[in-house]
Amino acid sequence: MKYYTILENTILIDYLENNLKISHKDVKNLFKYKLIEVNGKTITKFDYNLKKDDHLCIFNVRHINDKIEILYEDSNIIVVNKPSLLLTIANNREKDRTLYHIVSDYVKKNNKNSKIFVIHRLDYETSGIVMFAKSEKIKELYQNNWNNLVKYRGYTCMVEGKVKNNSDTIKLYLAENKSLFVYVSDKEQGREAITNYKVKKRFANKSLLDVEILTGRRNQIRVSMQYIGHPIIGDLKYGSHVKNKYLLLCANKLIITNPLNNKDFNFEVNVPSYFK
Repeated sequence: MKYYTILENTILIDYLENNLKISHKDVKNLFKYKLIEVNGKTITKFDYNLKKDDHLCIFNVRHINDKIEILYEDSNIIVVNKPSLLLTIANNREKDRTLYHIVSDYVKKNNKNSKIFVIHRLDYETSGIVMFAKSEKIKELYQNNWNNLVKYRGYTCMVEGKVKNNSDTIKLYLAENKSLFVYVSDKEQGREAITNYKVKKRFANKSLLDVEILTGRRNQIRVSMQYIGHPIIGDLKYGSHVKNKYLLLCANKLIITNPLNNKDFNFEVNVPSYFK
């Protein structure tokens, strides 16, 4: 982050573009990701009036490209914000246009021998936080201790209808068929899936939820929301009646312990603008 003391009254956008020589595109990103503070308060308006002796703070933001934001990077891991409609890893139909391929190309720019390894994944339709390791050893450290290292896995989703309970826990047993379609099963055939949710806001015909998963099953949140009669908007695969370009589900918070020093990482992103 960088700090500046304002020497004379001015407009914030003028100061950013004229005094600091920040491009208009980068200025838009600073506002989009809420990376500007004045006197300790986050500012989101271009025309904010800066006064003499105000203290301006600008936080760093880095992108691999126009869509993929780097949340954190060190010599062991890289954490990014995956956009919706992008595979985490390749499948039979798509080999190259994947998050893995894009992040791999990025790390190879500094060292052609650099590699990345998948620690966990998100669905093609889901946006949000994804971690990669920079060595197989680090990948195994995270994966082999995943349940103990993860303190919180949080999502935000918009579902159909008004959810009645302010909060609840959904416990199901989930199984999947050969087409990878996940369905509610019994204890003998399925694997336990535990999902907590809280209603953040209710609208006329939809609800915004904060969700925490205590288990990591394929399509867990999507099936759980369908099960309680409130499918995620845009999720035609699991019961949504609303056609939408994007699935309104974002993995927006992850608290996980670094196995190398036992200190917690706390990653958080804003939900995409299309939620509005």
